[in-house]
Amino acid sequence: MDVFIIGITGGIGGLLAGKLHQRADTVRGLVRRDEQRAELATRGVDAHVGDLASMTEEELAAAFGTADVIVVSAGSNGGTKEVTKAIDGDGVTKAINAARRAGVERFALVSVLPESWRERDNGEEVEYYFTVKKAADIALSRSELNWLILRPALLLDGEGTGAVSLGPAEFHGEITRDDVAATLAELLHEPRIGRQILELNTGTTPIDKAVRTNVR
Repeated sequence: MDVFIIGITGGIGGLLAGKLHQRADTVRGLVRRDEQRAELATRGVDAHVGDLASMTEEELAAAFGTADVIVVSAGSNGGTKEVTKAIDGDGVTKAINAARRAGVERFALVSVLPESWRERDNGEEVEYYFTVKKAADIALSRSELNWLILRPALLLDGEGTGAVSLGPAEFHGEITRDDVAATLAELLHEPRIGRQILELNTGTTPIDKAVRTNVR
């Protein structure tokens, strides 16, 4: 499988690239600097240098090339409104339209659980982040693409457990980026899962079994 990752240098995207490469998939992605491309090349990953915020749809479609699936795992993580809009909002819309232009049907988006941090006083910029993320989910779900939206719980670093709780609705707990990436890699290799929103939390079900349970 030929997978193009927007956010390939991020916490989830980088781990996903490694797991897909181990499966002998072709892994490509978008990076902002030449040195990032050079570093990824040492790991067998090809990268296109460009800025999601400033690239045109045509340029992004050309970067996608003959990919089988687009993965968007890039995110502003609740930064300034300008960055959130450019990456989590307009960036996702641009990627959806570029996928259409490139003729890529499968599209996976790493989003966020809507009830994340609801117990906190998040501040205006973080609340804006959640609003933009939800709008991006809606835009993708209304597209004609064969889409998948994955909403993980609070992200942690560290080694994964290999066991999760995955379904249309999950509690908001916490989960390692490693387990998120492993789950996403398994989902991408399950063609019977599509046009679904799945939420992800730590759990006790092995990842491969959790994915198969959600085949519709």
